[in-house]
Amino acid sequence: MFGLGALELARIQFGFTISVHIIFPAITIGLACYLVVLEGLWLWRGRDAYRELYRFWSGIFAVNFAMGVVSGIVMAYQFGTNWSHFSTFAGSITGPLLAYEVMTAFFLEAGFLGVMLFGWDRVGRGLHFFATIMVALGTLISSFWILASNSWMHTPQGHEIIDGKVVPVDWFAVIMNPSFPYRLTHMATAAFLSTALFVGAAAAWHLLRKNDSEPVRRMFSMAMWMVVLVTPVQILIGDLHGLNTLEHQPAKIAGMEGHWRNEPGKGVPLILFGWPDMEAEETRYALEVPRLGSLILTHSLDGQYPGLADFPPEDRPNSLIIFWSFRVMVGLGLLMLALGLWSVWRRWRGTLYEPGWFLRFALVMGPSGLIALLAGWFTTEIGRQPWIVQGVMRTRDAVSDHSTLMLSVSLVVFIVVYFVVFGAGTRYMLRLVASGPRVGTDEGRPRQRPDARPARPLSAVEGPADRPDTGPDTGGDSR
Repeated sequence: MFGLGALELARIQFGFTISVHIIFPAITIGLACYLVVLEGLWLWRGRDAYRELYRFWSGIFAVNFAMGVVSGIVMAYQFGTNWSHFSTFAGSITGPLLAYEVMTAFFLEAGFLGVMLFGWDRVGRGLHFFATIMVALGTLISSFWILASNSWMHTPQGHEIIDGKVVPVDWFAVIMNPSFPYRLTHMATAAFLSTALFVGAAAAWHLLRKNDSEPVRRMFSMAMWMVVLVTPVQILIGDLHGLNTLEHQPAKIAGMEGHWRNEPGKGVPLILFGWPDMEAEETRYALEVPRLGSLILTHSLDGQYPGLADFPPEDRPNSLIIFWSFRVMVGLGLLMLALGLWSVWRRWRGTLYEPGWFLRFALVMGPSGLIALLAGWFTTEIGRQPWIVQGVMRTRDAVSDHSTLMLSVSLVVFIVVYFVVFGAGTRYMLRLVASGPRVGTDEGRPRQRPDARPARPLSAVEGPADRPDTGPDTGGDSR
């Protein structure tokens, strides 16, 4: 298929499925914690706007959660189908970690999700709030185990290799491997930031359509506060993560920076833009800032770090890809910081909710968190190549013995099915976002009968068709 071998096709297939999947857990983590905040504020302050926002976003959460579960199951099967040699070699570590995720996080989420979605009129306020907290806690525990497994593949420790297989000898060392704390905090913060931008874009869309209701204003205000507070924290975590990566995966850093070789006695420049050429072993058309690379990565103007030329060609990641994916992530991060600072200025002037370029910018920035998250994952995973377990097992030795025909057909099937299924689910979720939160009292709201038993989780979602027309001033044309 396009001249690609089995290894490349298996990598593309897993990269495609995980790229689709990771979007949903990121929004799930952020929305679950957002729902905890909304319900907590409603219980504390008693304002109906928080309750309406909770009901509005809980329906979107249900759709997103369902798509995340379905897309995640596929990846688990791929470990056995496309990467059987890796499963045989390292399954004694990755298998238990994924099992812990199911037994703790998934069971916790599934156990309390029904109470959270269907128990609003059936259980007391305290129990319902507890259920919401447990669902949010489950999403965070899930990210803990998944990131522990993935981080071990980047910075493996706590194991021995016996008879050609990995055997865990220290589970604490396996889980708390050197890169795990940085990757976990970086991912969790990215999920919060991506959700804040998503929520802010939804509110901006309604404000631009003159739906200037109290719930819309509150969700926009909360989203902008989250952006301005979390973005600098994420930049700091990213810097610490970069220093940790330099210590344990210097080839990845060299590839991200397009840095090939050091000059004696000179600091390393920061290459803003360029075109890394893997064959010529240089970065063409480089636009550089002298010594800034040294300052960022060594915190010294004269510090140096290894270049790609210091590593054998077979141990170098593809610098061209990770060079640009890293810059996409950083560039979007700077735009997020600009959005947050602009929101502070608009809030100070009392024009935060007025239509104009600021709201349009917030709307356009809606998907930026997810795009940056994907760019970050491309950087860290492609930057680990050619290793599937850094320094322990090469990716070429991990792939199953499948023909290119079989992998080509399955890849095409995956692409078609994913675009149909998750495209339809995403379209429905965006329709829910466009319908907007309800304004006013519970009058006219469909209420669940105490003896009713929902047939499926998505039956808890109140779709646009369930909403009465509230007039043009609230964006009612889509309700």
